[in-house]
Amino acid sequence: MKYTDHNTVEELKIAYVGGGSQGWAWHLMSDLAVADDISGEIALYDINYKAAKTNEIIGNRYKDLPDCASKWNYYATETLEEALTGADFVVISILPGTFDEMAVDVHTPEKYGIYQSVGDTTGPGGLMRTLRTVPQIEVIARGIEKCCPNAWVINYTNPMTQCIKALYNTFPGIRAFGCCHEVFGTQKLLVSALADMRGIKDVHRSEIKINVVGINHFTWINKATWRGEDLLPIYREFAEKYKDTGFNGKAEINWMNSASANSSRVKFDLFLRYGAIAAAGDRHLAEFCPKSWYLTSEKQANSWGFGLTTVDWRKKRQSDLLEEGRKKASGEQPVVIRRSEEEGVMQMRALLGLCDFVTNVNIPNMGQIPNLPMGTIVETNAAFRDGQLTPVFAGPIPAEIDAMVRRIASAQLMLAEAAKERDLEKAFAVFVNDPLVDLPVSEARKLFDEMVEGTKEYLQEYLK
Repeated sequence: MKYTDHNTVEELKIAYVGGGSQGWAWHLMSDLAVADDISGEIALYDINYKAAKTNEIIGNRYKDLPDCASKWNYYATETLEEALTGADFVVISILPGTFDEMAVDVHTPEKYGIYQSVGDTTGPGGLMRTLRTVPQIEVIARGIEKCCPNAWVINYTNPMTQCIKALYNTFPGIRAFGCCHEVFGTQKLLVSALADMRGIKDVHRSEIKINVVGINHFTWINKATWRGEDLLPIYREFAEKYKDTGFNGKAEINWMNSASANSSRVKFDLFLRYGAIAAAGDRHLAEFCPKSWYLTSEKQANSWGFGLTTVDWRKKRQSDLLEEGRKKASGEQPVVIRRSEEEGVMQMRALLGLCDFVTNVNIPNMGQIPNLPMGTIVETNAAFRDGQLTPVFAGPIPAEIDAMVRRIASAQLMLAEAAKERDLEKAFAVFVNDPLVDLPVSEARKLFDEMVEGTKEYLQEYLK
């Protein structure tokens, strides 16, 4: 990369691992197009080379748009090493396995009365996904150590906590962090609370200042302000008002019309129990809680205002995106610059010294949460500035939720060890104690073995 006299950075290289991605890659392309102080090249690597080539065409079409503020050259690579060599930033956005394996993750447990609303982070599905993902992440980490050891690494892949832990376990000197947009949705909900309870409108989520403390997808906010005003009392009024009906916001994102939306009733229920704002979507939060609370059945989930995201829906969504990508690459559909809510490009700019920025990220605990073990992957705010990523001291997990979060952290650390050691028995010890796996040990073993068998193509290192 090269700094110019005009406070810009040119000749950057970004390696995109999973560069055939439809959704995440297109967000990045659009956000880079509006960043007028950085430019360079993006190497797209994907095990599906054809998908990466499609994104090469789509990415390079942005340069011809009149509102494009920076020029980027996109190119697909056939090897991971070629993509990583000389990279200043590495973006990781991969699907570990296929949706057929995810169908095993999500739907096999249903035969045993276990329902999962997402199945990619915790619960039986999240555990199996971890076992598949870690070996793939280790390959990427070794590639980074060899080809671009000083690169900043931004991970979007779930399970977030296990991906970040595997990156650091494999290459301790890596400069990696994980990004998740779930907290952004909670900031937006606080904006809605201001409008609904106080009539204060036209507030952007970035104006809501929050303290983030917890673990990815089970993250909490125990302080929130707007222009110095404490928002927790306002949020309490809001939660009391909508605890029974839910708050859907705009009709077009009503949970009944979208597999990924929700009514925030789980968030409200947890806040009214514990006094801290659960800062992920209901679909994720429910999976960390005892099964009896929200997920004894699809009917119970629906009664709380959220649905179960089926793998058939994901397959249909992928098919639709593949067709959209084909049309964008062929010119049948225009590419449009539309700034996303993701913050990866802003984080890059801050690390390059072009601005200062504070946001939530997933990184190893270095004391920012003092009552969790050091090295645990935690989600807190962090400050980005000129080559530095510094965690913001979040304080201890609030006493009311400490036991729940500590249990999750302990299980995640043990599962990380199981994946690193390729030890299925250690993984089963985590599996059988998961709050969703409310089964006799013998039944839990049958389910575990069935899920291993169903995804064994990606678990060969564990079966030797």
